[in-house]
Amino acid sequence: MTERALRLLRQDPRLAELAAFPFAFDLSRADHVEEVRLASGGPLEPIAGDDSGGTYFVCGDGSVLYADSEGAAGTIGDSVDEALEILVGLPGWQDYVGLSPTDGEARILAEIADTEGDFREDCVPDLDERRTELRGALGLPERSPVQLVARLHAALLHTEPDHLLLNAVEHLAYRRLDPHPRPPLWEQVLAKGRTDLALLRTGDRTVWDGVAGNRGRRVAVLRAAQYDRRNTDHTLLRHLLKHEADASMSDELRLAVVLVGLQCLPEDLPLLREVHETTYDTWCGLAGLPEEAGEVREWARSFDDSNYGVDPDDELECTWLELAREQGMVEQARAYLIRELDATNPSRPQLAFLREEFELIGDYTQAIRAQRQLHSLQDTDRGRAATGALLAELERKAVEAAAAES
Repeated sequence: MTERALRLLRQDPRLAELAAFPFAFDLSRADHVEEVRLASGGPLEPIAGDDSGGTYFVCGDGSVLYADSEGAAGTIGDSVDEALEILVGLPGWQDYVGLSPTDGEARILAEIADTEGDFREDCVPDLDERRTELRGALGLPERSPVQLVARLHAALLHTEPDHLLLNAVEHLAYRRLDPHPRPPLWEQVLAKGRTDLALLRTGDRTVWDGVAGNRGRRVAVLRAAQYDRRNTDHTLLRHLLKHEADASMSDELRLAVVLVGLQCLPEDLPLLREVHETTYDTWCGLAGLPEEAGEVREWARSFDDSNYGVDPDDELECTWLELAREQGMVEQARAYLIRELDATNPSRPQLAFLREEFELIGDYTQAIRAQRQLHSLQDTDRGRAATGALLAELERKAVEAAAAES
């Protein structure tokens, strides 16, 4: 359903003219400078533009995404009404994308006063009267500039992963509209695990099976416990280990054995032996697991020191990408991978890794892009033949996937 403010602008030429100038929301400029799409494949509707070649789009969840003509984009509101609050309340809003609430009220108000002073002096002496008229006609609440900057800042930080904008021909991502840092991938994929770990630590046994019985939640908790170790977690770690042992051999199963083994009480030994001998794969994957409690603790410490760290920044990126897939966080993985692929001059091994990861999440368009770059770097006939064959296979899979969706 069209939001009220946008509907009123489309119905009233006077209001549409006022929105276009001086608030740079021009319904007649909805054609973007190039064809674009969301990386997620979600819907994208252009609704307005500005005199610099930028375009405002409405996404499937109602969020408004702004893309400039120089290849940068970011969400500026959770809805058209919220975006218009910002545009009307903060003319010249693009000058404020680097601001955040931490900058403090004094600095924020000073920068806004400076920008709006130029507006009034150069071309819009009646800026305040126009703002009041448009706000009233559209039914927009009057918020302080500091509140609006905080809303803009929050909206920009929510651009990725769901609203990552791509050039629809080359499939390159638009740059971020703002300079604010984003949390690393590991922090995003560990968030649910940390929440579940805190839930398990409350001692409410009624939730234990719900968490442990869901592999995505279980492995995230195990990773969270790896980086937040407490001796009081021993019982819940045993519970997680029992459930993980029902799955196939995995790095998280080995991690669970190590975390339990670091304390290894005598009553843990039957469980550890049972896990060790569950299948041939577990027997191989846990090779060398001793039979005495003291030796198990030494084995676990040695294995821990060489395989599991205490700083998630030191973990291999493939660990976090796999955990993202386990939790259904495909868009987080996709956004991370596209940013990596767009980085300057990725190496041959990195391109091969990215291609494989894109294929695992079913994004054949980006997998093909990575493989084409890898193919172009080959300097032998054998290398070109191998990468060319894989490229053809990816193109075939892309056609099949597109046919299956249609």
